[in-house]
Amino acid sequence: MTKNVIIKTENLNLWYGEKQVLKDINMSIQPNKITALIGPSGCGKSTLIRCFNRMNDVIPNCKIKGQVFFDSKDIYGANIDAAEVRKKIGMVFQKPNPFPKSIYENIAYGSKIQGIKDKKILDGIVEKSLKSSALWDEVKDRLNEPAMGLSGGQQQRLCIARSLSIEPEIILMDEPCSALDPIATAKIEDLMTKLKKKYTVIIVTHNMQQAARVSDYTAYMYLGKLIEYGQTKQIFENPKEELTEKYITGRFG
Repeated sequence: MTKNVIIKTENLNLWYGEKQVLKDINMSIQPNKITALIGPSGCGKSTLIRCFNRMNDVIPNCKIKGQVFFDSKDIYGANIDAAEVRKKIGMVFQKPNPFPKSIYENIAYGSKIQGIKDKKILDGIVEKSLKSSALWDEVKDRLNEPAMGLSGGQQQRLCIARSLSIEPEIILMDEPCSALDPIATAKIEDLMTKLKKKYTVIIVTHNMQQAARVSDYTAYMYLGKLIEYGQTKQIFENPKEELTEKYITGRFG
């Protein structure tokens, strides 16, 4: 794998029971870029990003064939620890899912699991993660209050901070703004742009305007297949495939 590829899939196929959800996906994702996956509901977008950190492992009757390389190693190969993969490839879900704990404990949780007990170190991790997710100034005086008391947008940024706390290389975001109002959405989009300086961001979105605004690369999926993948400007302004053009112009999907 070349230096400018962080994730690469080769002939990736996935089934839930008898139903094939992904069909021969071949793609290479660039580091320190935002890659958006677009396409109609049920086309396999969320399933694909869940392959990148082995989240599909927990789904019964899920069968995967093909390869997913991360930093040149096949994450489905023998002797690969799924927990280690998930440490390096964090995930933010559609609905904010803070733990029923304090703001502080939400961020410190992952580090504590890894055996970090020193309060000073934990304090530093919490502050750094909240600053990285543009939340520190809003919550620094209420770290011991329940995370559930935050607004929806703040909860989503808290979940981003939680994934940053264990220092991943990649952040996967599955429709991270679909439950948020336009102001909270704008804050998350602004945050994504800042995060790509240090991390690789892969986002699933139904919002084509969002994909056009924030992403560097866009992949269009339909019925489990990768129809077209390229630089966002090219995909939106000069798509090569008729299916892509129909979807982007709203004539289908």
